[in-house]
Amino acid sequence: MTIFQAIILGIVQGIAEFLPISSSGHLVLLHGIFGCFNVDMDISESYLFTFDIVVHLGTLVAIFVAFWPEIWKLVKNPFSRMTGLLIVGSLPIAILGFVLRDSIIANLRTGIWLAVAFTVTGVLLIVADKFTQNTKDDKDITYLDALVVGLMQALALPPGISRSGMTITGGLTRGLNRETATRFSFMLALIAIAGASLLEGIDVVTGGTAIATLGAVPIIIGLIVSAVVGYAAIRLLLRLIKACKLRYFSYYLWALAAFLVIDFLFITPRIF
Repeated sequence: MTIFQAIILGIVQGIAEFLPISSSGHLVLLHGIFGCFNVDMDISESYLFTFDIVVHLGTLVAIFVAFWPEIWKLVKNPFSRMTGLLIVGSLPIAILGFVLRDSIIANLRTGIWLAVAFTVTGVLLIVADKFTQNTKDDKDITYLDALVVGLMQALALPPGISRSGMTITGGLTRGLNRETATRFSFMLALIAIAGASLLEGIDVVTGGTAIATLGAVPIIIGLIVSAVVGYAAIRLLLRLIKACKLRYFSYYLWALAAFLVIDFLFITPRIF
């Protein structure tokens, strides 16, 4: 793993994990670009998968810093109603992730799939911008609301479907105001990212992938870059949510989808 790769992957993860553009989709796309143009690809796909875990841990740090007051409240009162809501909201992705994770990894890492997924995410963001008069805050969230948002998060398991886009849209459709929907989305993300990192970490250890092969310096740089960029992305998203400007991300995702279709139909060699 080169320092260049570590910085690029850290930046992409930090931005795309929290902005509604799908970090998993962008990492799959970036891996394809690295492979197509042979950009320092002296490292196997399995090691890139391992490094993805590292940059995901960086985004966990970003959530802890950005939402520390909310997290500390849960730590001080672990049996609060909000804890129950987060557990209910986390059940769908825990179940579906366990059942479908391997098939998703095996079958949904193609350019055409990413084009479809980016397009769908863009449409959802347009829909989300329409909800401007919601009034429900933290105390008004019901267990059904939490379950619906959790189901939306589970539907974002395939690469290219934005987790934050899905969960924020889900919260808005249930009447949560924009700030509450965003905050609940990120609290669910904290649990989901931690759980996914744990499962992927177990796969790495049991599969015999040596983290040492990546190099200590790239690992440290990737972690720091993803954490710093991730924190900045969270602050940016909070401002854009309040301003009802998620549609700007739709235009970017549709342009990316168009590029992937063009790549599939006309470009040789293809990225995918």
